[in-house]
Amino acid sequence: MQTSQKKNRSYAQTVMEMIPVTKTFLPPLDEYRFYLEKAWKKQWISNRGELVVALEEKLKSFLGVENLLITNNGTIPLQIALKLLGLNGEVITTPFSYVATTSTIVWENCKPVFVDIDSEFLTIDETKIEEAVTPKTTAILATHVFGNPCNVEVIENVAEKFGLKVIYDAAHCFGVDYREQSVFNYGDVSTCSFHATKLFHTGEGGAIFCKNQELFHKISYSHNFGHNGPLEYFGLGINAKISELQAALGLAVLPYLEMIFSGRKKVVDIYNTELKDSPVQLLKIRADTNWNYSYYPVIFESEETLLKIIKSLNEENIFPRRYFFPSLNTIEYASGQTMPISESISKRIMCLPLFVGLSEDSAIKICTLIKKNL
Repeated sequence: MQTSQKKNRSYAQTVMEMIPVTKTFLPPLDEYRFYLEKAWKKQWISNRGELVVALEEKLKSFLGVENLLITNNGTIPLQIALKLLGLNGEVITTPFSYVATTSTIVWENCKPVFVDIDSEFLTIDETKIEEAVTPKTTAILATHVFGNPCNVEVIENVAEKFGLKVIYDAAHCFGVDYREQSVFNYGDVSTCSFHATKLFHTGEGGAIFCKNQELFHKISYSHNFGHNGPLEYFGLGINAKISELQAALGLAVLPYLEMIFSGRKKVVDIYNTELKDSPVQLLKIRADTNWNYSYYPVIFESEETLLKIIKSLNEENIFPRRYFFPSLNTIEYASGQTMPISESISKRIMCLPLFVGLSEDSAIKICTLIKKNL
């Protein structure tokens, strides 16, 4: 019996001391329950109830955007955008992103055409996009990596020159401003993730942004089976709607955003101070960007060094994440050409733990272990 109790205490202690790469921010349960009770009273759980509409209005105000639709995850906005704009053609994209960026292109019967990345900003190398354009190219799908904006001006110029549509995977970009406006205002369509691991979340969810009213109308009915009222249809659509239960969580998280931003900034400031004189390469944030402290990637000299450091951190119950890995052009169904920069960086990069509540001592310990093993 005593042995069993010791094991239980040991297990509990291990769980308490574990430092994951991120932690979901959860508001006080009573505040979540407050919104849930509204849905219970209305007995309206899906199909764009008052909580969904209220959350959309609050987010439009907070982000400074005109058109926004909340969706049931962060991938389906990419699917909708590609269905409407990709048109089964070639889509120029980045090999350095989460797999959803590429898998969605293939899923929607388009062909991904990869362009390598900038070695400092980690976004698509805008100087190489034009040479990848062919008569079959219909769109550019670029990722604002770790909340770091692409060179949207050059991408816009290339798109205009060749008559292409621009979609931005802005999954990491909640709260990011570029040149004094929301990064979601760039491109024909921008998308975001509201997954539980993100700065702002609805447990599972996402959003789609579009400035053009005609296109936004198509997006709107496309995310709701194509409905025009209960009995008629504008056109083809799928089910991308979010529920009132998810919207309730978003409404409960929303008041804590400034605290979330500031809490993450404190951790980032510690990392920056502790690692500034080390040989570790840090993410270069593009000028004129109000960044959101969404991720803290570090790039090592070799994959061997990265694996050594991960092992050292894991032994102390600290769990960073290799992100993004592998380079997406190497995935079998993508069949992409060699992308030397993306392939190299994807083998040498990982994201350090970053979440509200990570202590200064823990952040310093992480940096100490990294420097010790370089």
